[in-house]
Amino acid sequence: MKAWITAGIGVALVVAGWTAVPALAGAQTVGYVTMNRILEDSPQAEQAMRELEEEFSPRDSELVAEREELQRLRDRLEREGDMMDPSERAALEREFSARSREFRRAQESFSEDLNVRRNEELSRLQRRINDAIAELARERDIDVILTERNVLYASDRVDITDDVLAAMQRE
Repeated sequence: MKAWITAGIGVALVVAGWTAVPALAGAQTVGYVTMNRILEDSPQAEQAMRELEEEFSPRDSELVAEREELQRLRDRLEREGDMMDPSERAALEREFSARSREFRRAQESFSEDLNVRRNEELSRLQRRINDAIAELARERDIDVILTERNVLYASDRVDITDDVLAAMQRE
């Protein structure tokens, strides 16, 4: 009886092995990339950040200077307001109010412009990254590449993030 069970298990394993061979022959290769890491560490991302910094740093400096001037006006009003002539105080308050409104408008405009440009650069960078990933997939005959957004776990064997970064550095 024991021999029959052992023989039956052996036959089952052989049959299972034969059915697994065709499945392995059609197996697909999978790759995995950490997009956030590529977006942070690629030379193109660093270049885009430098360009944005150069483009927006003068406006940012102007806003910082105006913020400091507004703070000085507020401090002066608090410190000397009670001792000022009422018309002088009213004029200073109007100036502070008008400059504060203008500052808020300039700040909002700066934020909107920066966000638009950042999104443009991010879109351009994502296209370059996608091209590098697709090229690497073709070179290595990878069928599917996943990102951290849709993967719960990926072993280091399928993580090609470093390879994509290396390809981006060669560009």
